[in-house]
Amino acid sequence: MSAKDLIHDAVKNALHKDGWRIIADPYVIKYGDDQVFVDLAAEHVIAIERAGRKIIVEIKSFAGRSAIQDLKIAVGQYMVYLPLVAELAPEYKLYVAISQYAYLNEFQRDIVKRIIEQYQVPLLIVDIEEEQIVEWIR
Repeated sequence: MSAKDLIHDAVKNALHKDGWRIIADPYVIKYGDDQVFVDLAAEHVIAIERAGRKIIVEIKSFAGRSAIQDLKIAVGQYMVYLPLVAELAPEYKLYVAISQYAYLNEFQRDIVKRIIEQYQVPLLIVDIEEEQIVEWIR
């Protein structure tokens, strides 16, 4: 299992403030003899009784030396997790959570927008300082 991302706790707190209940930290996906660890799984408290919304969230700070390298890692993980979630936990929607700072500064670059669009990566944008969800981009 890898170390928690720099913004892990802020994203977790933002989800909690927004009415989500964390049900796994990390969320373990077992497939055959292998397993992978996605940062969080949550369900929306209000919707629980109505077969509510459930999400799995991979958290990325984009604090490395290269935003492109960070993007390759984030999209790579997303692409590995996506078919596993679809097969083993189809009731969940997979998101990549990033800071509002990363979204405004790195995700406006043409190359980043193109890759996110091509692979239809759903994003969860979080104000890290306020620990609040700013936007869901599906």
